[in-house]
Amino acid sequence: MTSSYVIALGSNRRGCYGGPADEVRAALGAIGGVVAVSPMMITAPIGPSSRRFVNAAAVIASDEPPRDLLRRLKAIEADFGRRRGRRWGERVIDLDIVLWSGGIWADDCLTIPHPSFRDRRFVLGPLAALIPDWRDPMTGLTVRQLAARLTRRAPLA
Repeated sequence: MTSSYVIALGSNRRGCYGGPADEVRAALGAIGGVVAVSPMMITAPIGPSSRRFVNAAAVIASDEPPRDLLRRLKAIEADFGRRRGRRWGERVIDLDIVLWSGGIWADDCLTIPHPSFRDRRFVLGPLAALIPDWRDPMTGLTVRQLAARLTRRAPLA
């Protein structure tokens, strides 16, 4: 059965496809099944990285169960030259499953919805532009409502 997934994409390092925006566009092609894409947004880094990020979100259609899609996304990251290392460091590409039309998923290697997406402006900005009415299955709030709550808080990076 085909499911919809929302994937967050980010890059702040040049790779084999070019600058960060080029890396995000190439990753969308590698993922395939893209139904819709948010505008790309430039965001400040969190943590030790000094380079700004290009962030976007995409809705994809896939017959893969969540764990298989995660495995494929991690393989794409590796193919793009992503190396695991310092948390919040520079990266050629970062691909995260944020939401799933199946609602909630949790196992030893994956949790959907992404546990931190509600607190990340760099994720909620693209999501709000793309799927403002998608409801978070944990809180029942729409992406628009989550983004509004976040912007009412003290400014974050």
